[in-house]
Amino acid sequence: QVQLVESGGGLVQPGGSLRLSCAASGFTLAYVAIGWFRQAPGKEREGVSCISSSDGSTYYADSVKGRFTISRDNAENTVYLQMSSLKPEDTAVYYCATDWSLTCTVVAALQNYWGQGTQVTVSS
Repeated sequence: QVQLVESGGGLVQPGGSLRLSCAASGFTLAYVAIGWFRQAPGKEREGVSCISSSDGSTYYADSVKGRFTISRDNAENTVYLQMSSLKPEDTAVYYCATDWSLTCTVVAALQNYWGQGTQVTVSS
């Protein structure tokens, strides 16, 4: 069965770190671009980061650039999002998704398949 499952969310203090995982079942992650998106209460779902399958190039939203790092472990069929220097405005449900393309689009409306999401809360 085709499935994406996020994990690794939790409660952290400002300045802390978390690593999110996006594990795939039923297909090979290495062959598609995977994006990370987030949605805070009352706000639209926004693109955070993406990693392509064509050349491994990455994308980061300006709001997270320099603090978040996306990576891929093909042996584990998993994409990770390492989040550092977390801020309260990073609080959201984080989702991974794909549109089955080789390259990144980072547009929520264009994604065809989503995980269930994992909650990240940054608070003191």
